Amino acid sequence: MTINHKKAREFGSLEILSKQAVEGFITGLHKSPYHGFSVEFAEHRAYNKGESTRHIDWKLFGKTEKLYVKKYDEETNLRCQILIDTSSSMYFPANSYNKIEFSIDMAAALIYLLRTQRDAVGLSLFDEQTFLHTPSKSSLTHHRFLFSELEKKWHNYDKTNRKKTDIVKAIHQVAEQTHKRSLIVIFSDIMDSKDNREDLFSALQHLKHRNHEVILFHTVDNSKEVELEYDNSPYTFVDMETGEEIKLNPYQVKEAYKNQFMDQQKALKLKCGQYHIDYTIADINAGFNDVLLQYLIKRKKMS
Repeated sequence: MTINHKKAREFGSLEILSKQAVEGFITGLHKSPYHGFSVEFAEHRAYNKGESTRHIDWKLFGKTEKLYVKKYDEETNLRCQILIDTSSSMYFPANSYNKIEFSIDMAAALIYLLRTQRDAVGLSLFDEQTFLHTPSKSSLTHHRFLFSELEKKWHNYDKTNRKKTDIVKAIHQVAEQTHKRSLIVIFSDIMDSKDNREDLFSALQHLKHRNHEVILFHTVDNSKEVELEYDNSPYTFVDMETGEEIKLNPYQVKEAYKNQFMDQQKALKLKCGQYHIDYTIADINAGFNDVLLQYLIKRKKMS
């Protein structure tokens, strides 16, 4: 299934588009052992014949003559917290479908999927600081709020308002603020300095110490950022987060650059393996629906 998002956005919201994608290929993200009720009411659901009558809303039955069960926040198969890097480098490439749009599409599809499974989901958006962090909830109102917040980040790259990233700080904050065991899904191009690598590993380990399951989608434009597929001629490359410029012929540095990138990827993948973190390279050129489908198929086989 393929969706032309540039065209589709003229006719519908992010929620509608994610619904189309999810219903096209997703049969389930997890097998969850978590069930139960808490004291915080969330919404009603239809009563299923044969289950306990303990939580039937009898007052509502008196008004409607239909059986509904009170659904609470703890009655979820899963709690999920989605982290998205919204720094300026995520808006590469600036004039076409880019990393932030890809991440938003992936996140929106996951939110819709979790909603269909009555799961709780929260959203954290960060650049140099975490400027949005919502607790995970399973209500329809909350999910629509998340879609609206994602829509706000769908805009063109603004070179007059460049934002750096501090993924290490963001992960530590989420680890401290997410108190219940959750699935943590991170979307980032991980453009922090290589000198910051050990700090990143420490932050990821912090999540594991909190007993969270972690999925890291390393979001890249493989053709431009990894393979350096440019013409054999001089270019001016601009750092989208600082504005710093460098002039060079990419053919002259292609091999050394690619080796350095692969070394970084190898080290990150190795550490993630040690910490039992699911690390996935997500190439935006493959399309979010294909990337998500392949990941879900792999996950289902592992479950």
